[in-house]
Amino acid sequence: MAEVLVYVDHVDGAVRKPTLELLTLARRIGEPVAVALGAGAADTAATLAEHGAVKVLTHDASEYADYLVVPKVDALQAAHEQVSPAAVLVPSSAEGKEIAARLALRIGSGIITDAIDLEAGDEGPVATQSVFAASFTTKSRVSKGTPVITVKPNSAAVEAAPAAGAVEALAVTFSDKATGTKVTARTPRESTGRPELTEAAIVVSGGRGVNGAENFSIIEALADSLGAAVGASRAAVDAGWYPHTNQVGQTGKSVSPQLYIANGISGAIQHRAGMQTSKTIVAVNKDPEAPIFELVDYGVVGDLFDVVPQLTEEIKTRKG
Repeated sequence: MAEVLVYVDHVDGAVRKPTLELLTLARRIGEPVAVALGAGAADTAATLAEHGAVKVLTHDASEYADYLVVPKVDALQAAHEQVSPAAVLVPSSAEGKEIAARLALRIGSGIITDAIDLEAGDEGPVATQSVFAASFTTKSRVSKGTPVITVKPNSAAVEAAPAAGAVEALAVTFSDKATGTKVTARTPRESTGRPELTEAAIVVSGGRGVNGAENFSIIEALADSLGAAVGASRAAVDAGWYPHTNQVGQTGKSVSPQLYIANGISGAIQHRAGMQTSKTIVAVNKDPEAPIFELVDYGVVGDLFDVVPQLTEEIKTRKG
């Protein structure tokens, strides 16, 4: 069976969930070979093996932390030359998509971004995408070279599938451009204790109907009762009620959780573009004609200030 390269997104050896999802998808089309780079790369092996990696190619160098993107592209290109894979899978983050695009250009291949599913095809992997503000679902494949595919978080379940996970050193020669853009400072993101928005299994969002920054505590309380991330519509962000880093939509972040709860959000097309691929959508809105109700699996016509606190208390009671 052909091998499939999987780029590992990790923090000092702790593998992030989207990578484990990629391993699930990689097993559908071949044997996963993980590529882990930077500090703690070798520490990823056990987790990767537990989730199906037959091999783990590792390389550590200061360039991965000190310079942007290009050293990682150099390493993936080296892995591609070593393995000759059937496909290369990369998490669909901002950095991941830049890495994938640069790699595809270097190896003369086609690229598919923001896939939400992947399956084996007679002429190569077939990727499913949600396009044109989530108005259409398409299936496509790369017709030239090795397919390079970025996959959105929450597109597949994390599945244990123990494999050998043999660790091999990857030989990497950095290009002249690897040191072109130096990282001069880093500021750690302030932790809220909640899941990362784009990776969360449950997202609770608030919109114009929340009617003020002080009222987002209602949204946060519901999110915390569910162990969810908090999102916001563009209207709420533009009004200064919640940080832009939490904006869901075409000009914010794109999410695809198992459960999305929209509170006081009308359902404008730009918001729908960022959450329409969610597996189950619930909306609370006092306007029965709100466009969001065209999209939902479950809708509650009511005042969020009445509905959401009751829902939060019921969840807490059931958790008991």
